[in-house]
Amino acid sequence: PTIGEETTFNALKAVLISSILIILYITWSFRSVPKPASSFRFGVCAIIALIHDVLVVVGVFAILGHFFGVEIDSLFVTALLTVIGFSVHDTIVVFDRIRENLRKMGSSDFPKTVNESIIQTIGRSLNTSLTVVLVLVTLLLFGGESIRWFVVALLVGVVSGTYSSIFNAAPLLVLWQEFSIRRHSGNGRDDIK
Repeated sequence: PTIGEETTFNALKAVLISSILIILYITWSFRSVPKPASSFRFGVCAIIALIHDVLVVVGVFAILGHFFGVEIDSLFVTALLTVIGFSVHDTIVVFDRIRENLRKMGSSDFPKTVNESIIQTIGRSLNTSLTVVLVLVTLLLFGGESIRWFVVALLVGVVSGTYSSIFNAAPLLVLWQEFSIRRHSGNGRDDIK
């Protein structure tokens, strides 16, 4: 139990520290994104998608632990940190295309720009993830017992990271942008009505 508590605490600490550093990095890297889009929003949306991926992996392992007695260890923490890296990488690919398209198309129709960016990057994201999944399935089948649950954690995280970059991070960015526009355009209009 002491080792389990220490592993859990270290995993939470690692995820928290890496999340803060990722927000700072993305905010700095996307500082040139055309206004009214915000580089901070890009960072926060990437972290929300990342936390989703971590929670999916932890949830699957909670179920596996309950029904099959699977225990988490230091390899699980390593797998979580690897999933974080993969998830952020995939999200940044989509976000970078959004930034490029905002420069080309302008930000007048933000949802359309995001949708076009997703369409342009979806093939690359799926192909990259598929190659990783094929390697992980091979490792799962032939890698041996010592790394089995590490590979399962990576497999769950890679699949989750692929769809969350496309279906969670980018739509959250659109929702936040639209909410911000509605909030700013609504100021002062209540007095007129």
